[in-house]
This record gives sequence, C-alpha cells and structure tokens, in this order.
Amino acid sequence: MIPNLTLLTLLATSLLATDWLTLPAAKSGPGNGKRIVLVSGDDEYRSEQALPQLAKILAKHGFDCTVLFAIDPDDHTIKPERNDNIPGLEALDRADLMVLFTRLRNLPDAQMKHIVDYVASGRPIVGIRTATHAFDLKSSPTYARYSSTSKEWDGGFGRQVLGETWVAHHGKHGVQSTRGFNAEIRAEHPITRGIATGSIWVPTDVYKVRLPLQDGITPLVYGQVLEGMSPTSKPVAGAVNDPMMPVAWTRTYKNARIFTTTMGSAQDMLNESLRRLLVNACYWAAGLEERIDGHADVGLVGTYEPLPFKFGGAAKGLKPLDLR
Repeated sequence: MIPNLTLLTLLATSLLATDWLTLPAAKSGPGNGKRIVLVSGDDEYRSEQALPQLAKILAKHGFDCTVLFAIDPDDHTIKPERNDNIPGLEALDRADLMVLFTRLRNLPDAQMKHIVDYVASGRPIVGIRTATHAFDLKSSPTYARYSSTSKEWDGGFGRQVLGETWVAHHGKHGVQSTRGFNAEIRAEHPITRGIATGSIWVPTDVYKVRLPLQDGITPLVYGQVLEGMSPTSKPVAGAVNDPMMPVAWTRTYKNARIFTTTMGSAQDMLNESLRRLLVNACYWAAGLEERIDGHADVGLVGTYEPLPFKFGGAAKGLKPLDLR
C-alpha cells in the first residue's frame, strides 16, 4: 500500500503536470538532445496558440519541447489575462533554449527567479512580439529592473537583453499589416536561409524601434507597412516606410545568442516563411546553424485554427493538454 503522504505527493504532481504541455522529440532529427522551453503568457496575440504550434513543429525536428502557460490556479485553465502565474518555469533550469512570448507579466519572485537565472547563465533566447515588453514587475523589488519601463536598467529585459523595449505601433494596429524584406547585407544569414525576400506576410502591424539600433544588433528582416490586412495590400506611401523598421534581428548577451522578432502572433504562424524564420532562429540560437538547409519541413501540425489577435479573445476553459 502507498503511504498517504506519498499518495498525496503523487496526486499533486499529476495535477501540476497538467499545467504545461510536454511534446517529446521525434526519434531522429537535428535537435535530438536539445531541450526547448517555450513560455507563453500574453493577453492579446494568442501566444497560447502560437507556441504550442511552434513546439509541435520543433518536436518534428528532434527537439524536446515544453510549453508553459498563464494558468488560473483555481481551475488550472489557460487564462492569458492572469499575469501573475506561469507554472513550470523550473523547466528552464535544464533548458538549452528559451523561447519567450509574454506581455507585461507580474510574476512572483519564486517564478521569476528561474527566468532571471536562465538569462544570467548566458544561454540563448528567442523573443517573439511582446517579449520586448515581457514583464511589469510591480510587486517585485527583487527583479523590478526587468520591467519594460525600468529606469534603473534602461528599458528593462526587452532593451537590455533582446535589443528593444516597447516604443509604439509604427503601422496602424489592426488596420495595416506587414510584409517582411530580408536585409540585403544579411541575405546569406542562416536564419533567413530558404526564405525569399518579401515572402513573409503577417496581419500584425510593424512595431516602432529606436534608430539607429544599439551597437551589436544585426537586422535580418525589415517590415514594410501595408495599407490593409491582405497579402496583396499596397505599401503605405510616404515617410512611414522610409526607413522601414527592423522586425527581426540578432545580437549577443553575455555571449549568448539572441534572436528577436516583433512578428509572431498566432495568426502570423499561418505564413510558412514566418514559421521557417522562427524554426531557423531556434536552430541558430541552439548552435545548430550548420543544420539549417532552408528546405526542412515547417508545415503546420494537426488542426490549427488561430483566433484573431485582440484583448479578451482567448478561448475559454482550455487546459494545456487540450492543445496536445
């Protein structure tokens, strides 16, 4: 017979395990032996849909993937507007790569410590869309400098680690979409391998960044603001596209490889070239750039019906295992 205490421990562990999604790697693939932890938690761009889909694609390439979510502790459902709880962040302690797609999270110190320790360790990071303003730590004097509005650490985690914090919408949000053009001087970069310039189209708008970029940042893709929300929309005339804003770039932080893109909503993931950009970025960040051939399978896995980006637009009552 199992002792009562042990039984309670097993039950608690089983319950907590439902708070995140684990996707075992394919038996063979370039990513075998590499662990990726994908951290979702934004209340607008449906990272809770985008990151499970990205993880499923990466698992086909041999990566072990764990997806974390903003969770309501009362019923263990995914609740993106809950900004103070992302269970499972201890998975970062053994991760080879963190993919971060959060927005203004106010995490408790016990959870935030795993992120801070990961960053301090000098391991690679892929930051998506609102990761530039990933944290708003109003309740944490310990890690407050990670907040996007930090004055102590100018721009917080976003600017100091990823390369930029939140500045403004450059295109008109929800009205003007984005076409991505490869930076000509970086046309041969491994991350853009297999991606024809102009083939990236996403319905999210271009984010403004401060120019010139900080020293050490290499732009890979520039975002052209389009008049409408269609791939056939014309570019907006005038100064908004002169110059175009970088929408994907690389840098290093503590010798770690960093890739940041201000694209990446769940709807953006419908674009094959955007998916390839993200998969290539994960390869590169994990030190596997020699395995990027530009032709690898980045097809969608399973049924994928992303919801439109908007506040309050998340599906209700879903648990992580429902997304498997």
